[in-house]
Amino acid sequence: MSTFAEILKEIGEFGFFQKRMFAALCIPNLFVAFDIMSPVFMGLSFPNHCNTDWILKQAPNLTEERQKNLTIPVDRDGNYESCRMFTPVDWDLEWIEKYGLNTTTACINGSEFEKPSGSSSLVTEFNLVCDQSSLIEISLSINMGGIAVGSLVLVPMADRFGRRCVVLISLLTLFLFDIGAGLSPNFYVYMVLKFLSGISSSGILANAFVIGGEWSESSKFALCTSLCHSFYPLGLMMLAGITYLIRDWRILHFILFSPLVLVLGIFYWVLPESARWLLTQGRKEEAIRMIRWAAKVNGRAAPDHLLEKLEDEGTAKKGTMIDIWRRPALRKRALIMNFLWFATSVVYSGLSVNVGGFGLSIYITQFIFGLVEIPACFGVLPLIDYLGRKYPLSGLLSFGGLACLGILAIPKDLPVVVTVVAVLGKFALTCCFAIVYVYTAELYPTNVRQSGVGLNSTFSGVAGILAPLTKLLVIFHETIPMLIYGIVPIIAAVLCLFLPETRNTQLQDHVEDL
Repeated sequence: MSTFAEILKEIGEFGFFQKRMFAALCIPNLFVAFDIMSPVFMGLSFPNHCNTDWILKQAPNLTEERQKNLTIPVDRDGNYESCRMFTPVDWDLEWIEKYGLNTTTACINGSEFEKPSGSSSLVTEFNLVCDQSSLIEISLSINMGGIAVGSLVLVPMADRFGRRCVVLISLLTLFLFDIGAGLSPNFYVYMVLKFLSGISSSGILANAFVIGGEWSESSKFALCTSLCHSFYPLGLMMLAGITYLIRDWRILHFILFSPLVLVLGIFYWVLPESARWLLTQGRKEEAIRMIRWAAKVNGRAAPDHLLEKLEDEGTAKKGTMIDIWRRPALRKRALIMNFLWFATSVVYSGLSVNVGGFGLSIYITQFIFGLVEIPACFGVLPLIDYLGRKYPLSGLLSFGGLACLGILAIPKDLPVVVTVVAVLGKFALTCCFAIVYVYTAELYPTNVRQSGVGLNSTFSGVAGILAPLTKLLVIFHETIPMLIYGIVPIIAAVLCLFLPETRNTQLQDHVEDL
């Protein structure tokens, strides 16, 4: 009997077929970056105060400054209150100027924003200020909640219905939901659609790179995974430039996500199904067709003598998520990786959504964050090639946690220093993500690989839900969020040491192979 690994050597382990496929698989990560991080820019807030046009009935010629002076109270620092106004009265202007107004109330007729001409955000359009100011953070959590749900639903579906099917469905639904979000009549419809788009993003994040990995030799798996995910930070950099130029959030939605139609068309014609997966499902004839296609594109001849002897795995060896919990070795890996994904994601997401809170321009900080992630994706490759997976991962988790704790010791009047330390922390966590995707896929056999990745990705989604909400803990003490971001990855670094090393090992196909 022959194996898929033997056939792969004959038809090309990393020929034009694989390179073309990986080039295509990189592109969807741009749109995943847009989907996850664009709400941060679409939810930008501006200086605001209550709408007090009621006084213009008594004095239509008041200047804006005089109007605010008469109708809006000031705080201890002498600045106008954002969410309080003097209670409207029916007095003449002379009486108001002579006696003044004393009683205050919350904004009655909405708010007015001091924003550049042509700018529009979720905050300004849906009046997300004062008692509704936390809805932006909640929407970010809801989007990440969709990623968590998608990890439980779409990712395991790839083990049952195929990698290609799930990726195509995810691309289509991401286009529909994000374009729909740009047409939202209110913020609650927007949040529902962003939850659904999060589900689609998870189907791309956790499935696309696996197809390429299963079509290539094991030594190229880490390189190709890093290459695919390097387009995520490229998307972050592009997002900084696009959002700087396009300040209307609805137009921004259409510009960011309308190209998905073209991407979907390209993927329909060039994306193959994983022959390795087809064999584990007992679909030998389909696998042979995929192998012949790959051989033709690579300019090789498919070896008939090996194809005839190709092992038919049959349906008896299909795996499910239950197999992960049934096997002690897999159960241990799953539990530890769950926490590693959680720790990596909670810090990475926490620093990402706080992109405007380090003292510099949000656009500059976002561009720098994306820029440092690209070398992070590739810089870890020689590291994990020579030192393996778990020791570099453990060290980088520790470094990221210590960077977050270090931010607490830096004075707030040094925003450049704070940003530099935050960038170093995000660099370390990006390296962790680059390793953890490779490491996770190598720890699980083919017939439960997507189920395992989906299970671990769910905890990444849970961390993404909690990361924006963690910012709200500053109402209790301003150091709490960074303390959490610092301590959690250090704990994960210790747990990482209990995992097996997978460097220079062949991908396993069945749980029985463990």
